Amino acid sequence: MQFFQQNNPDFNFLHNFIKHQPKLIMKKKFLFVYFLLFTTKSFAQFSIEQVLSAPFPTELKASPVSNKVAWVFNEQGSRNIFVAEAPNFKPIKITNYEGDNGQEINSLTFTTDGNSIIFIRGGANNSAGEIPNPIQFQEGVERAIFIIGTDGRNLRKVANGTYPKISPKGEMLAYLSGSQAFTVRLDSAKATGKKLFQSRGTQHSIRWSPDGTQLVFVSSRGDHGFVGVCDVATKNIKFLDMSVDSDIDPVWSPDGKSLAFIRIPYSKDALMFGPERERNPWSIRIVDVETGKGRELWKAKEGRGSAFFENGIVSENRLFWTADNQIIFGYEGEGWHHLYSISANGGDIKLLSPNDGETEYVSLSTDKKSVIYNANIGDTDRRHLWQVSPLGGIAKQLTNGQGIEWSPVQLPNGQVFCLHSDARTPARPCMIQADGKMKDLAPDMISSDFPSMQLIQPQAVMITAKDGMKIPGQLFLPKNHKVGDKHPAAIFFHGGSRRQMLLGFNYSDYYHKAYALNQYLASKGYVVLALNYRSGIGYGMEFREALNYGATGASEYNDVVGAGQFLKNREDVDGSKIGLWGGSYGGYLTALGLAKNSDMFAVGVDIHGVHDWNTTERNFIPSYDASRRVEWAKKAYESSPMSFVNTWKSPVLLIHGDDDRNVPFAETVILAEALRKNNVYFEQLIFPDEVHSFLLHKNWVNAYKASSEFFDKFLKK
Repeated sequence: MQFFQQNNPDFNFLHNFIKHQPKLIMKKKFLFVYFLLFTTKSFAQFSIEQVLSAPFPTELKASPVSNKVAWVFNEQGSRNIFVAEAPNFKPIKITNYEGDNGQEINSLTFTTDGNSIIFIRGGANNSAGEIPNPIQFQEGVERAIFIIGTDGRNLRKVANGTYPKISPKGEMLAYLSGSQAFTVRLDSAKATGKKLFQSRGTQHSIRWSPDGTQLVFVSSRGDHGFVGVCDVATKNIKFLDMSVDSDIDPVWSPDGKSLAFIRIPYSKDALMFGPERERNPWSIRIVDVETGKGRELWKAKEGRGSAFFENGIVSENRLFWTADNQIIFGYEGEGWHHLYSISANGGDIKLLSPNDGETEYVSLSTDKKSVIYNANIGDTDRRHLWQVSPLGGIAKQLTNGQGIEWSPVQLPNGQVFCLHSDARTPARPCMIQADGKMKDLAPDMISSDFPSMQLIQPQAVMITAKDGMKIPGQLFLPKNHKVGDKHPAAIFFHGGSRRQMLLGFNYSDYYHKAYALNQYLASKGYVVLALNYRSGIGYGMEFREALNYGATGASEYNDVVGAGQFLKNREDVDGSKIGLWGGSYGGYLTALGLAKNSDMFAVGVDIHGVHDWNTTERNFIPSYDASRRVEWAKKAYESSPMSFVNTWKSPVLLIHGDDDRNVPFAETVILAEALRKNNVYFEQLIFPDEVHSFLLHKNWVNAYKASSEFFDKFLKK
């Protein structure tokens, strides 16, 4: 009853009407008619447009000096910045970009006085130097840095570039352009950017020293990388503690005299899309900035956890130097990605996030004396927040329950904010109150037309793969089920493969939308299984680095077959009507299922899927040469859908944008040619100038409408 009252405006209206108009209670006809209307709206079929209508929040940031938070809302393709300020934290929209135009907004940064925000508008360029322009603006598009007051005034362009970093005193902005570092004064609207220094290679990861006199950077040189420091006044640069390895993620000590960074040993055999459970151990080093001499602070043990997990911590930097001289980092020596701390003076490491589960989003508190993180510890298919001292002790759990929380930030007044969602309510920003309850900052942004009450709570299930491995997933059952009914079914595969679907709206925009389509299919009478196949995150290092997965043997196909058998054995599923769908890596598994087992899987929707691992490997590692890795390349092809295309019989819908920077558009071109030769029925939906994660809202709507209609065409005859 309480859930209805909190999530359905019709219930509130009916409740208040009866309370304040008691004379009408006796008029049964009125109440019956309204109740009929209420229940019809609550449980009627909703549309793709409705379930995709809620704005998605990103870039939650806290002001360093004032009690303000900011974030970006993508509202059906219109991306704008919102600011909320103490004491009531009522949000205001400070930018006014209109229309579904595909222009991203990111890299939000408060100025040092908290009165303005720096941001980037425009997408990253592709290998040809082209900026995404899916709406084909004839005047062209740009990727530029802007500044705007938190009151929405004085918007102006600062420079063309990326990675903006404000100096500690706030008068200067450092940024990147053309792989080099530039600076521009912020205290003059007429100032133009000037190159700070010139260095070979690609410069990135710039950070100001605490006193603003120096800028640290990383210079990537292909098979190695250096940490360097530039003196801003003299423009002299020097590299620190150089080696043949790759040094990344530099972080300044509070006094500015030292730097810590991560060192990853070079490995000529390292490729993507195959397991890497161990390698030459990575380490953390500390270097004296004045002398350039470094020392090893800590090194991973050989064996499990010795390979650095690049995507383990979601943060701008994967090292944190606290006010108490502790360095915080992620490590999976126990088989789970946990947080640890170590004194900058050396000694033993301290485990900060014990028990089975993985830490992900990490941030320091405002005073830099505690760390706030989210993890799935104790709730495998969700995320909750904890706070702990880097000096050790028991972590305090800040959130719990049926929701999903991520992206924590803290204000100077100590208040913690985050983004959150649950099974029926999409993502939105909130403030965590003293009693642990969450107060939404922008509840009115989710339209009353959003079908919260028509969505279902998915169930956590465990299926048995063909090789006997236990594989988790979430099951969506249609509300209209009647005993004896046999429903068509759909299996969804996430991409990545370093991803995890959850028991609610996902923290990733891409999978937030995928969850919505799974709900929509369930509302149409499908039994839907979202499969968290091996090589995904959330279940430990050995699950993620599954033996023979991907290009080294496609061992996760055992999970696909197991999922198909799981559904065929259910009394509520028509075993002859099982479809597959997914994007990217999920498109790969969809295509593999149709190619190898058209007898089990009747139809599929393959969205920008991988069809030949050798093609996609070269997209991520340009130096990859199949002729020099004959055995690996042979196994990669044998693990690809193209290797089995001659046994492909089931119809498929192919969806792809032709400016995809992750999976080459050629993957779909080549597959379509092979399907034509074999007389396999396929349809196609191609988006010109669209990237991997579609930038236009209308393209998501059209893709998902086409997917649903394609399933209906073959599974609801």
